[in-house]
Amino acid sequence: MSAEMDALLDRVNRQLETLEATLQGLSEVRARFTAEDRSVTAEVDADGALTGLWLAESVTTRSPAEVSRLILWACQQAAAEATAQRARIVARLNESLTPDGASPRLPTPIIRADPDSA
Repeated sequence: MSAEMDALLDRVNRQLETLEATLQGLSEVRARFTAEDRSVTAEVDADGALTGLWLAESVTTRSPAEVSRLILWACQQAAAEATAQRARIVARLNESLTPDGASPRLPTPIIRADPDSA
């Protein structure tokens, strides 16, 4: 029984370490996107919130509408990358918490025929 308890505690400790590493990884997610012409760079955090925005002097030659579209596009691209980073981190967590890396199984639903429907 003691060996079983030790094995259980080891497994729980490994899972706790994995969860802590996941939280650390998620807190460090940052993504940056720079427009092809290098006029706009946007940086976002794990939630897609803007943490940095850099504009080249060349944006002053564009209309405000064009600059705003370019800024929004750069932010969206950076947010998409941050989302992909988060997904990879969570996927590693899911793999580590399932036995032997197997996909978690969902319970099979029990379907009963309604006796009144016959």
